[in-house]
Amino acid sequence: MTDKLYLSWEDFHAHCRSLAELIRQSGKKYTRILAVSRGGLLPAGILAYELDIRDCEAVNMSGYDAGGRRRDDGAVELRADKAADEHTLVIDDISDSGRTFKLLRQIYPQACFASVYVKAAGESAVDLFAQKLPDRWLVFPWDVD
Repeated sequence: MTDKLYLSWEDFHAHCRSLAELIRQSGKKYTRILAVSRGGLLPAGILAYELDIRDCEAVNMSGYDAGGRRRDDGAVELRADKAADEHTLVIDDISDSGRTFKLLRQIYPQACFASVYVKAAGESAVDLFAQKLPDRWLVFPWDVD
């Protein structure tokens, strides 16, 4: 996975709106969003406006070190003291390996898990997603120098 795939703000926003449409089409009514911090914060904000959901909180979880690299020991820092039910959307920007969503599904088994993007290894970990991506390094618009 050496080459990078760059996303523009316009693409990201359009993909978030596509995810909102899939959520509407599901026919389920969601009243709460739990954003996986930090990647899920921006799509959660867009979805909150698109779906008119005002109850939004963050779940703090990270498998990366201070330098932005995946931790060698596989450890995950998790602070998930929020409640969730079948009317809760758990949102992240991407389901890459699916690891984050698999861990959170153990804590929030009734919630709906959605991401803007998935890669093949992470697709089975989410209920809804907007775009399937190849196994390339994804550069989000907020990561561009």
